[in-house]
Amino acid sequence: MRTVQGAALDGLRARVRALAARRRPEHAGRTPRGEAPRADRGPAMPGPGKETPGRRTSMKESSRYAVLAPPPVRGTTARAALTGVGGLLRGLARPRPGDVRTSAAALRALRARRGDAPALVRTRSGRTFLVLLDPQDLRRFYAEPVSLLAAAAPDKCPGLGPEEPADSGCSRGDLRAEQRQVGAEVLASDRPVHPSCGPFLTALAEEARHLTAPAGPTGARTAAGTLDLARARYAVQRAARRIVLGDAAAADEELTGWLTQLRAEGRSPRGGRVRAARSVHDKARARIEEYAARADGDTLVGRAARHTDPTGTLDPVGQAQHWLQAMDAVPETLLRTLLLLGAHPAEQDLAAAEAAAEAVAGADRGELPRLRACVRESLRLYPVVPDLIRVTRAETEWRGVRYPAGTSLLVPAAFHQRDPERVPAAHVFVPGRWKNPGADQDIRMAPFSHGGGRCPGDQLGLMATAALCAEVLRGHRVVGTRPVLDPVGPLPATLDPQGIRLRLTRR
Repeated sequence: MRTVQGAALDGLRARVRALAARRRPEHAGRTPRGEAPRADRGPAMPGPGKETPGRRTSMKESSRYAVLAPPPVRGTTARAALTGVGGLLRGLARPRPGDVRTSAAALRALRARRGDAPALVRTRSGRTFLVLLDPQDLRRFYAEPVSLLAAAAPDKCPGLGPEEPADSGCSRGDLRAEQRQVGAEVLASDRPVHPSCGPFLTALAEEARHLTAPAGPTGARTAAGTLDLARARYAVQRAARRIVLGDAAAADEELTGWLTQLRAEGRSPRGGRVRAARSVHDKARARIEEYAARADGDTLVGRAARHTDPTGTLDPVGQAQHWLQAMDAVPETLLRTLLLLGAHPAEQDLAAAEAAAEAVAGADRGELPRLRACVRESLRLYPVVPDLIRVTRAETEWRGVRYPAGTSLLVPAAFHQRDPERVPAAHVFVPGRWKNPGADQDIRMAPFSHGGGRCPGDQLGLMATAALCAEVLRGHRVVGTRPVLDPVGPLPATLDPQGIRLRLTRR
């Protein structure tokens, strides 16, 4: 079993090798001692001989990451060279197992050096990823079945809407396929407006009052007309509990606290934390079971309970817990969308007009095509999951190079969605792009992924987020924002929702 000390020692050795490579560039392509000299555990890779090693690319990235000169690729087998680019893969501020974030600058440099061919990259921690840089490779990535490309991490990053369970790619095939089918039916993944849209929109409208009320979530007075992340989370969590479990769960903040604790402690618990996490899990499950027992048929857990289960393997309570956790990204997306609309007054006026018209639309309630386009554009610019990772379960071949089972494939979704070489107005807020025919099938755009791994709750997530935006814009106008965005210049690469403040005035 690998220990913390062992991991630290491996990191120290990696730093020593990186320093040695910098000081002796003529040896940069050699395989470090004690490390497998090949990608597929096959024949050893030939040495670099007298070839000139690749030139190191200068990056304005953290010095914590090794910068290695890429050894030349030899042959068409899986003896592909490992390329290390400074800052290409960097951990999150609070990293989760399997989570990485890529650097757009480093990816552009990598593509300039290697073209569109997939690049096998090794991080300082020793992990390797096959990074896909060509849209044609993305098409294949999304088309492959989960039986070949499995989810990488045990706790998949939350998306905008309720997603399939995190282990969808690694679980038993038939059981997981059945559970996913039931989830898709409950979430109505093929319909833009959910069959239970009436009760859902009522819950969203009632909880949206907390977004614009003069008092904060805990009753404390706040700056008049100020919307921030704490307020958005409070309103969305109340609405999510009502949508998933019913109105009786609206005020159950203790349940949400337990689920938040499970998410935080479930990364890599050790010792007593495992027992504590199990205790919290049992309490959360018991509470959800209480709500599920009396939930009406319009709630998600009520709709799931109506499905027949002859094998006894379906778990509506576990699904309900996942759906609640999957809604965690809605507050951040809501804030970013309203921030972008505040910086673009013309778009805000059009969205507000649609919201006002939708209030009297009757049977057409819940569609909000313009606001949905704004939410999609917000997710294009600031995706909830910026990098998609899958692990191959069999040997695969990419561009004539064979890779063994267990290879980690990485799609830098945020990079592709804002690639100025292939996406018009890549760094500008242009919701109208989503009205073009086939925009939802554009392989470069993956706010909800594509193919078999597409989030089955994308339509419900879009409906909920657009409805909350509409509730705010019907009676209020975003007149001031922090941070201040340039409405015509390139938008920043990231927007921390913790720092977003929106000033609202009545219309």
